[in-house]
Amino acid sequence: MEAPTATGNEQRFTGIPVAPGIAHCAVMVQWEEDEEIALRKIEPHELPEEIARFESALIATRAELLEIQQRIANAIGSNDASIFDAHLLVVEDRTLIDEVLRKLDRERANVEYIFHQVAEKYCRTLAQIDDPYLRERVVDIEDVTRRVIRHLLGKAPRNPATHDRQHIIVAHNLTPSDTAQLNRELVLGFATETGSKTSHTAIMARSLEIPAIVGLHGICQQLTSGDDVLLDGYTGTLILNPSPETLAEYGRIESAKEEVVERLELIRETASTTRDGRHIVLSANVDLPEEIGDVAANGAEGIGLYRTEFLYLNRMEPPDEEEQFEHYRIAAERSKPNGVIIRTLDIGGDKSTQSLHLPEEQNPFLGCRAIRFCLQNPEIFKTQLRAILRAATFGNVKIMYPMISGIDELRQANVILEESKAELASRGVPFHPFIEVGIMIEIPSAVLAADHLAREAAFFSIGTNDLIQYTFAVDRVNDRIAHLYNPTHPAILRMIKMAVDAAHANGIWTGVCGEMAGDVLLTPLLIGLGVDELSATSAIVPRVKKAVQSLDASQCEELVRTALTMEDSAAIQQLSLNMARERYAEIAD
Repeated sequence: MEAPTATGNEQRFTGIPVAPGIAHCAVMVQWEEDEEIALRKIEPHELPEEIARFESALIATRAELLEIQQRIANAIGSNDASIFDAHLLVVEDRTLIDEVLRKLDRERANVEYIFHQVAEKYCRTLAQIDDPYLRERVVDIEDVTRRVIRHLLGKAPRNPATHDRQHIIVAHNLTPSDTAQLNRELVLGFATETGSKTSHTAIMARSLEIPAIVGLHGICQQLTSGDDVLLDGYTGTLILNPSPETLAEYGRIESAKEEVVERLELIRETASTTRDGRHIVLSANVDLPEEIGDVAANGAEGIGLYRTEFLYLNRMEPPDEEEQFEHYRIAAERSKPNGVIIRTLDIGGDKSTQSLHLPEEQNPFLGCRAIRFCLQNPEIFKTQLRAILRAATFGNVKIMYPMISGIDELRQANVILEESKAELASRGVPFHPFIEVGIMIEIPSAVLAADHLAREAAFFSIGTNDLIQYTFAVDRVNDRIAHLYNPTHPAILRMIKMAVDAAHANGIWTGVCGEMAGDVLLTPLLIGLGVDELSATSAIVPRVKKAVQSLDASQCEELVRTALTMEDSAAIQQLSLNMARERYAEIAD
């Protein structure tokens, strides 16, 4: 958090904006409430009772988590609800449970005291490992530990949303399960001392459409429940005792943003073509089938990234061919006359599921994930490929392999694709024999081998999130090094240019489907780099379309020629920002 600035009684604190929106209300400060757990020695004959209490608490906690998960699935979809899979794994973790039982038998103490000790040891150990997946497990274990202990102590589950009046929550941290229980009619926004843009809590805030700020270190000490605050989720500013002038200014800001939304609605059916006539295909990223309707509604030209991981989550066994075929068929039919690019299974890293029995890895982001997993598990891969091939007879469907590092992986995947075609042919099942196959450019080695890959791929789609992460060896959720995650670094611009140039030299197109595609402040750079397609979240598509329609491709190319001579990423970002504000200030601020 930046040092506060004061104007009269007004004070401003700046953190990290993670969910857009403006809220003005009284604040409710929530302090961490660690349970006091007294040590109580037990006799041997009391052991069965302590074990029974422990088992009952685990069962009650599991039921509680399932209820929260179902509530989120009903409210905002199963993709967000899958966040709680990791919580459920904790209450079923035999390693942790067995250690508690052994320690209980050895030390003869009350089970809540023993469980707390074991869970704390797990958290300390995992927190010392520099790995994002394992750090997420720390948050999960801490959340589940509190719930289990409250059941053991006979207390009601903690609920952060017990206030009966509208308010803004300020807390040290809100877990995903805390966020899931927020009443959107009463909680107008929240701010936390910890967190990042990519944390589960931030993701849920955006899905629930609750304005939110994280990274406001020490804010709980600065405020008292009942204080008058204004929360700006666009800029990450929290204002204590906002002046009448500030409130009037934010009233104007809200009105202006509402007007922008209305104007964007008017261009929904227009083409995403620059002022000098260059058409940029504007597509949407889709996580779940129920989002398909939003694609055309927001003026996108089909689906540029259809994620398939949702089919493998929240279940014990992977989906069979028929189930997958039905999902892909619906996507193909609903996307017509536009197309849908189906990304094959991108599991691993921070995405884990019980259905595929993935082993824990010390460095999962550098491990057996995405295409690597599929190549090592060809039957799982073939099941998905057969389903996609069949669905392609119902619409314009393309296949995209994630995390390709070089030509060998592309060729191996295509061999399995041909085997899948042969299996369908032998069964007499209709399929599309000439489906287009593209790849995601997410690893620096793929950029360096782009000229080879472009000869055998039908298109490229640059996943900027992972490309930036792997280029700089930076963990995006580690706030100590998050500043290194830099989309305007000269190295990233050069890599995008290399991939685009290699694609065009071989007669194929290149899209961008990472966060950069939806950032209108960077649209001038992407157009200038020669990108042919941008694929963003459906809700962002109208803003990107407005940006494209406001720009001249030739001027963007000139901007990039200048940017590629520069060393300073901040100066490059400012160059793009200046053009964005000059051409479409109403959506650039």
